[in-house]
Amino acid sequence: MAIKIDRIDAGSEAEALGLQPGDELLSVDENELNDTLDYDFYTDSSSFHLKAKVADGIREWDVRRAERGPFGCDFSTYLGDQKHSCSNHCMFCFIDQLPPGMRESLYFKDDDERLSFLFGNYITMTNMQDHEIDRIIKMHISPINISVHTTNPQLRVRMLANKRGGEVLKYLPRLVEGGIAVNCQLVLCRGINDGEELRRTLGDLLELTPMVQSIAAVPCGVTDYRQNLFKQTPYDAETSAAVIDIMEEFGDECKRRHGKRIIYPSDEWYLKAGRPIPPAEFYEDFDQLENGVGMMRLFEDEFRAELDRPHRIYGTKQIDVVTGTMAGHLITELMDELHRQYPMIDVKVHVVKNNFFGGNVGVAGLVTATDIIAQCEGKLESGTLGIPAVMLREEKDTFLDDMTIAQLGERLGVKVEVLPVGGGDEAKALLRTGLHISRRRRA
Repeated sequence: MAIKIDRIDAGSEAEALGLQPGDELLSVDENELNDTLDYDFYTDSSSFHLKAKVADGIREWDVRRAERGPFGCDFSTYLGDQKHSCSNHCMFCFIDQLPPGMRESLYFKDDDERLSFLFGNYITMTNMQDHEIDRIIKMHISPINISVHTTNPQLRVRMLANKRGGEVLKYLPRLVEGGIAVNCQLVLCRGINDGEELRRTLGDLLELTPMVQSIAAVPCGVTDYRQNLFKQTPYDAETSAAVIDIMEEFGDECKRRHGKRIIYPSDEWYLKAGRPIPPAEFYEDFDQLENGVGMMRLFEDEFRAELDRPHRIYGTKQIDVVTGTMAGHLITELMDELHRQYPMIDVKVHVVKNNFFGGNVGVAGLVTATDIIAQCEGKLESGTLGIPAVMLREEKDTFLDDMTIAQLGERLGVKVEVLPVGGGDEAKALLRTGLHISRRRRA
């Protein structure tokens, strides 16, 4: 294996050796280089033996360095090669349920342990081999995020539609025994891997705690685009409550054993069951925020804490804001409280139903400009529309349906203001007016 150099940093040790763009790095200390993780790990040393393929053949160097650090090679991608794609056909896959006509990149299914470490992506391990597990342990690539779903090998094969789905469960104890911290995700499908199967899974994972440092359960997302896919029955209040009871039971046991809960239901279960979101202490370090675990509790607490701080505001502010149906009640409640404490600031909340995806999709992060336009046109009174940053994709100004905030503003005839993700930061943004001066406690 080899990785091709795309650029050489000026003044670097790589440049001093005479390496050029287009050269291929083959090995460091006889360790093959497959990607940038190998490159960074093995060159982060005061001395090493480098082998590379250059224009006139194979060359080797004994590198001696004054100090450790970047060696000076850059590559065409941040991985040094291409992302590993998913080999599963999961019965709950959300990407399989996307409507047609979206950006091509949204349809790519990654299943790459390097992205798990670098960006927190979840992997199923079905495209991994023993040597890749060995590398993770050797390099101490930790934590690793794993989509477990079930520890029943036969059921996991069925759920992932991959014959290796059960076999690779053996990697979980190997990672833990190798000192790798693991975060686990369970996507629950009603009547499939909940109930007694959920108990089995949590019981098995409990034996791997505390190196399995967090376990989150989320309900299967269902859109209107499930043609020719496995039939999923959405959870209702009763079945959601049953999941909460099991998760909290095992979380209580983790708390007894390790002093930490470790096992958490996502916020959606509580909303579906009609139960209050637990207090902040329940979520401890908020280890699974990206899975919607404690996100609403943290947002509310931060928002209210900011309101409790002294602000002195001159002038007035009117703004319309949008959110998804899942957070609609909470956001409306918080904006009412903001107006109660600061009557000069008036925020009108528009709860946007997700017709673009349909099904049971209600999170703010999946709201599209298409639905905002359809449901808010002619209803915006302030001239300014607040958009939560979670609705925007990688480019920071583009929705999932490929419309930009500039295009949205033009269609609706308003100025668009992107609101920060955190509750405290959003409160600050809403409290800010053109005449906002230094804070002083209100009389």
